[in-house]
Amino acid sequence: MTEKQGQSPETLSGRRMNRRDFLKIGGAGLAGAALLGVAGCGGGGGSSEGGSGDIVFAMGPDTSGSLQKLIDKFNKENKGKYSVKYREMPTDTGQFFDKIRTQFQSGGGDIDVIGGDVIWPAQFAANGWILDVSDQLPDNERNKFLEGPIASMTYEGKLYGIPWYTDAGMLYYRKDLLEESGFNEAPKTWDELKEMATKVAEDSGTKAGFVWQASQYEGGVVDGLEYINSYGGKVLDDNDASKVVIDSPESVEGLAMAASMIADGVSPQAVTNYTEQESQTSFLNGEAVFCRNWPYMYALVGNPDESKIKPEQVSVAPLPAGSAGSVSGLGGWNFYINAASQKTEAAIAFAKFMAEPAQQKYRALNGSFLPTLKSLYEDKEILDAVPVIALAGEALANTIPRPVSPAYSDMSLKMAEQFNRAFKGDVSPEEAVKTLQTELQQIADQAS
Repeated sequence: MTEKQGQSPETLSGRRMNRRDFLKIGGAGLAGAALLGVAGCGGGGGSSEGGSGDIVFAMGPDTSGSLQKLIDKFNKENKGKYSVKYREMPTDTGQFFDKIRTQFQSGGGDIDVIGGDVIWPAQFAANGWILDVSDQLPDNERNKFLEGPIASMTYEGKLYGIPWYTDAGMLYYRKDLLEESGFNEAPKTWDELKEMATKVAEDSGTKAGFVWQASQYEGGVVDGLEYINSYGGKVLDDNDASKVVIDSPESVEGLAMAASMIADGVSPQAVTNYTEQESQTSFLNGEAVFCRNWPYMYALVGNPDESKIKPEQVSVAPLPAGSAGSVSGLGGWNFYINAASQKTEAAIAFAKFMAEPAQQKYRALNGSFLPTLKSLYEDKEILDAVPVIALAGEALANTIPRPVSPAYSDMSLKMAEQFNRAFKGDVSPEEAVKTLQTELQQIADQAS
C-alpha cells in the first residue's frame, strides 16, 4: 500500500503513546488476515438508533457501472425511507485508506458505509472505528458465505463487516495468438510463460509478452508475494508470526523469477510503474500476450468502450506455478459500518441489500466480481456467462493471504520498496530479501 503516514499519531491528543498504541492508530495495525481469520474490526459505539435519511457510501471507482445501478435500485426500493449517496474514493487503496483513517482520527466523519479492503479490519478493530454487526448475520446466515470473507472480518469472536466480493490473482492470455503460434493451452509454470510469451510476441508482433503489477504500492507487494510463495518462500514463520523468515533461498528464487521477466525482456521495463489500470489498458489495447490481473478485468474485455480485443480472443487460467505450485494473492472487499454513524439502521440495510444473492449475481454477471455466497458458484447462468468465475474455484483454493501481523502496514511499505528495487534491477533478489529480513524483524519486534 502506497500509504502516506502523515502526522505522527504519537502526537495526537497531546500525549505520548507507547509503541503498541502507536501501531494501533498509526497505520501499522493493518493485517492481511483473510483466510486465517485473525483480522477483523474492533467494535465501536455508534448509535444503533440511527435510521432514515441519506447515508454516504465510500468506495473506489467502479469501471463496470454495476455499482451505481445497484445503488439506484436500492434507493428506488427504499424511496422515502433510505437513500444512499456514492462517494467515489481514490483508485489507489493506499490513498483511499489514508482518507478513511483521517476521518476516523478526526471523530468519524460523515461516511456511513465503507467498501473496504480485506487487509483493513485489524487497524479498525484496534481503534473501535467500525461497528460490531454479529447480530445481523447469525450462524445460519454466515454459513452461506465463503469462509475467507467471514474470517477476514472476525475479531475476538465477533463479526465487524458484511461480505461483498472476493478476489484471486488470475492469468489472462490471448488464446488466438497462442493458437497461431502452436500452443493450445496456458502455461503451467513461470518458465513456460516466459518461453511462450517471448515466442508469441515475436510471432504476432505484439508489443509485450507479459504485463503485471510491479509498481511500488500494495499491488506490487501482492504480485511479488505470489512469485515468492509459488517457490515456497514466506515472510513470517507459520508458528510464530513475530518471527520473520523472508531471507531464504525460496524467497530469492521467487523474486529472481519476477525480476527476470523484466531483465529478459518478457515484460517491458515500464511494468515497474504499472498498477492494475496500466496493466489492463495494455492488455485490452492488444499490446500484451499475457496479463496478471483480478477477475473484474474479464468484464472489460466484452466492453467495446474499454477493449480493442473481443471475448473470444481471450482466455483465463490460474497463475503459473513455481517449484511449490500455483499461488494467487487473496483480495476482496467488504462492507464496514462507521461506528460514529448516526444512521446505522440505514447503513446496515444497504450493506445487507448489496450482499443479497440478486445483487451479488448482478455484480458477477456485469462486473466479473467473485461472489462471497457459496450458492452462486453453482449458478449455471453465472458459470456459463462468466468463465472467469467458473475457474475461480481453483484459484481461490490456491490463495495465500498477505502476512498476518498487527504491523502489516509498516511491513507492506518496506516490501513495496524492496520488491520494486529488485524488479528494476537496482538491487539483487538476495540483497532485497536480506534487507527485508532486517527491516521486517525490527518492525515485528517493535510491535510485540
